[in-house]
Amino acid sequence: MLEGKVVVVTGAANGIGRAAAVALAAQGARVVVNDLNVSLDGTSASQSTAAQVVEEIRAAGGEAIANGDSVAEYASAQRIIEAAADAYGRVDAVVNNAGIVRDKMFHKLTPEDFDAVVKVHLYGCFNLSHAAARHFREQGGGSLINMTSNSAVIGNRGQANYCAAKLGVVGLSKAMALDMAAFNVRSNCIAPLAWSRMTETIPAKTEEQARHVEKIRRMGPETIAPLICYLASDASADVSGQVFAIRLNEIFLMSQSRPVRSVHRSDGWTTESIAGHGMAALRASFMPLDTSAQVFAWDPV
Repeated sequence: MLEGKVVVVTGAANGIGRAAAVALAAQGARVVVNDLNVSLDGTSASQSTAAQVVEEIRAAGGEAIANGDSVAEYASAQRIIEAAADAYGRVDAVVNNAGIVRDKMFHKLTPEDFDAVVKVHLYGCFNLSHAAARHFREQGGGSLINMTSNSAVIGNRGQANYCAAKLGVVGLSKAMALDMAAFNVRSNCIAPLAWSRMTETIPAKTEEQARHVEKIRRMGPETIAPLICYLASDASADVSGQVFAIRLNEIFLMSQSRPVRSVHRSDGWTTESIAGHGMAALRASFMPLDTSAQVFAWDPV
């Protein structure tokens, strides 16, 4: 389904990125395997490298090149896209997967921790997508595949920086889908539930958390790759602006913010009437203060 396509995958030395790069190549795509080869928090070197993934793809008969530029800086992100164009003459899809985590409870979070995570996830998504946009316009089409997180679209503790960045990716993806539709460019999000370096950071301090982590351990990153391949293929040409969650053999279409309940007063609102009438009318539809583990509480299918 991907014969002749050129796909850039960021953060592709490990986990979901690596699984996606290998699967895309197996489907016939020529892949730019991008990774900075750093630890999960972005502060030290990692043993897994983009070059190793390229060797694996080539050994299986696929085509791939390695790239070590950072997604967090715009000029560097442009070099990633230009590497694809220089090597293969075009760019058909970008998988915005690169990320780091620096999990802390909100009151312990530092500005540096917040900035570092937002720069990689949110700025990285913008940088790569914007650099690819010119090529997509000239070609008359393209696909942006943006990795978000159920921690963001639902909620999680100890991840304020990560949640802010990943929910920002959802808004950015929808805006890109709207703005780029005239050029046959589509943009979608995936919120994966799979075991990877990212999910290794999920705390397991209670029995409930331990059960949740054990469920995720059963779901390898390779279970996410087929959806990424589909969204990179022409079969998804009419799919844009959506948020999908995937967990083992389940694919979910996630809701997006829409009005769920309303209340009005013909004579306008006062602080007192909001307290006595407005909130009383709306309260039945308040969203609970739950986490992704509580929403996806049943065993994977």
